[in-house]
This record gives sequence, C-alpha cells and structure tokens, in this order.
Amino acid sequence: MMASVMNAILLQASFEKIGIETRVQTSLTMPDATEPYTRARAIRHLEKGRVVIFGWIGTSMGNQLFTTDTTAVLRASEINAGVLLKGFTRDSLYDCAPGSNGNKAFEHISYKEFEARGANKMDVTAITFCEENNIPVVLFNMLEPGNISRALCGDKVGTLVDQTGTINQFNATDMKVSTPE
Repeated sequence: MMASVMNAILLQASFEKIGIETRVQTSLTMPDATEPYTRARAIRHLEKGRVVIFGWIGTSMGNQLFTTDTTAVLRASEINAGVLLKGFTRDSLYDCAPGSNGNKAFEHISYKEFEARGANKMDVTAITFCEENNIPVVLFNMLEPGNISRALCGDKVGTLVDQTGTINQFNATDMKVSTPE
C-alpha cells in the first residue's frame, strides 16, 4: 500500500511541474509529504480548483475489508465526484467472451454488462457501488503519452463504464500503440 502513496506523490510532482496545484491525502501520517484524509478538506481543495489525489486511503481508516478500488469509489462518492478515473498499464477493456477473438476493445459499456462479462479491471463491489451512486468510470492506459491529461480534460480515452453503456467496440489492431521511453 505504501506504493500507492509513492505513486500519488509522483503524480502530484508531475501535476505541479506543469502548474496544477495538487494535494495528496492519505490515511498514513506523513506530514512532510501528504495530509490526512478528511472529506471536508478534500472538498475545500476542490472548491479552490486544486486536484486532490488519494493515496492509501483504505485499511487504516476503518475500511479493512475494502479493496483500493472500492475505497476509491467510496471517496469519490463522499466528495460528489463526477467521474472516477482508473489508469492501467495496459490498454482498454477487451471483449474476452467465449467465441470472441479478444481484439475488440470497448469504448462504452454499462455496469451490468461489465459485470456480466466477468471484467476484472475493477472488483465487483466497486463497480456495484459506482452503479448505485451513478459514478461513471473511465478505464484507460496511463502509459500512453497524454492519456492522463486527456482523461482529466474529459476527452474520450479508454473505456467508459456507466448506466447507459451502449456497447461500442473498435478493433485493437486499429489503435495507435506506443510505449513509454
């Protein structure tokens, strides 16, 4: 879990390098690098236009049985987030159903279809919580240059999982794939 705090601090450094004021909140006591998570403080930072990154916010805050996905959704719900962004080191969600050739990536899929297809990008509790709280999820490849910025700006990137979820697919072979340098 310490790695999630380290990743949050690295992400903060990247944002601040390009002039985006950012705060990292965590359940760990690290006063030189982070601040403790409180809902009111997170909302206040957002009201001031700051980006809030949550790192290791699960186990020591009374959420021992929650995965990091479920805890992220819980925090998104608490701060009334409009969307949950989840970055991966791989590409989007693919159709891996029996009989599928596995190279069709979903652009848009419903929560129910996501669960029915046995997608493993997020745990079922997290997806169910997103559905119950109407929090759309964007799953995207964070190693693709520019994808984090595009996701933050609301551009179409990766797979959108939400209530409407008309299944749209595109061929993975048509996707531009690049590797980080």
